[in-house]
Amino acid sequence: MKASSSPCHGSTPAAAGQPAPRIQPLFPLSTIGQQIYAVVASKTGAPISRGVRKRHRERVVTPTEAIQRLHQFVVKAWADSTLQERQNLWRRFHRWAADNGLPTDPNTATLFVMATQVEPQGMLGYARNLSAVFGHFGENARPLHSLMTVLRGSGGSIPLEQAIPVPRDVLMEWAFRQAPGVRAAVLIAWKTAARWGEVHTLSRASFPLLTDAGIVVDWNTLPKGRRRNPFCRSKVVEIRGPLTREISVLLRGMGNFRQLCTVTTDQLDELLKADEKMRRYSAHSVKRGAVDHLMAAKAGGAPFPAHLISRLAKHANEVDPTVSDMTIRYTTDSVALARVLQTGEVTMFL
Repeated sequence: MKASSSPCHGSTPAAAGQPAPRIQPLFPLSTIGQQIYAVVASKTGAPISRGVRKRHRERVVTPTEAIQRLHQFVVKAWADSTLQERQNLWRRFHRWAADNGLPTDPNTATLFVMATQVEPQGMLGYARNLSAVFGHFGENARPLHSLMTVLRGSGGSIPLEQAIPVPRDVLMEWAFRQAPGVRAAVLIAWKTAARWGEVHTLSRASFPLLTDAGIVVDWNTLPKGRRRNPFCRSKVVEIRGPLTREISVLLRGMGNFRQLCTVTTDQLDELLKADEKMRRYSAHSVKRGAVDHLMAAKAGGAPFPAHLISRLAKHANEVDPTVSDMTIRYTTDSVALARVLQTGEVTMFL
């Protein structure tokens, strides 16, 4: 197999006596791709129990079909935007390695990241994405992990720019002037502190409970996301209180919809920029605004446990009984944060 061969969209097995179809690149097959290809395309392997055979009928496929299967698994593992970003980066890395006569392995990838000459934040993103690709193909990406540790120590985790959190009243005034689908998605994104990409693809099946008094959202119905841990604490969320009835009425009026809203994240950004009062905000401003609003509420004496903010926002690491590091990153009000963390309770004794 040539080094540039890799999985593709829509290829079909070659008919007898005809040449195999040209395979468009997903990730150029270096030694990593060849290893995973060998596993997927192999006609032999570990014995399958009789019970498993009954549930999964074994069928020997052609190498082209095996590559297509590999492509399908890769596509399902990542969201469309993530897949495109990692494909583009991998192709840049592959060209750079070829131009310099180097193998496409994690050691070379580490050199490539350092050769990009971008800010530490950008290099950390490149290292993280390349590490994910190597890891997906079963390759040890330890050199990239070591580089990521160094970059974090050099300020790589400090974002150069973040979305401005949108205040509740400003968002609501804009949302209630939008079409029903966009309005419902905005209200749900606010009430669940969710990203737009999670919300706009929800279907009617995503709402196992839909009443004026309460709504339950099941994120596991999304076409992408949470496959690695489908049983995490943020699997479902209950919506109660203000705006619940408005959301319920909108959703019931939409019937048995397959997708809540067709407006993508980029298109929402354009909608916001078209409004004079909203042009400084982006799609991610909704989630950041919701987190900020909750932090302020907790600082003002709201009777809910602080760690529920992290859980609602689907921020990982709930070991800390208060809030996670990611939630702190989303918070802009330092006074509210200090009160939520309750450090004043001990410093008063110093």
